[in-house]
Amino acid sequence: MKNFLFQNKLLLIGLVVGGIAGFLYWKMVGCNSGSCSITSKWHNSTAYGAVMGGLLLSIFKREPKN
Repeated sequence: MKNFLFQNKLLLIGLVVGGIAGFLYWKMVGCNSGSCSITSKWHNSTAYGAVMGGLLLSIFKREPKN
């Protein structure tokens, strides 16, 4: 478990930071009409932010050298 966390630390950091950013976007900006598919509900916005943050930071993962 510890090895998995160490190998995927950038992905996990991206998920947490992206989730927080998605939640804050919903809280600060949101969607007044309720017709926005991503920002109308907090859980949609948080999940979308977490996925985007995880994808963004996983780009920088280095492959082990042989």
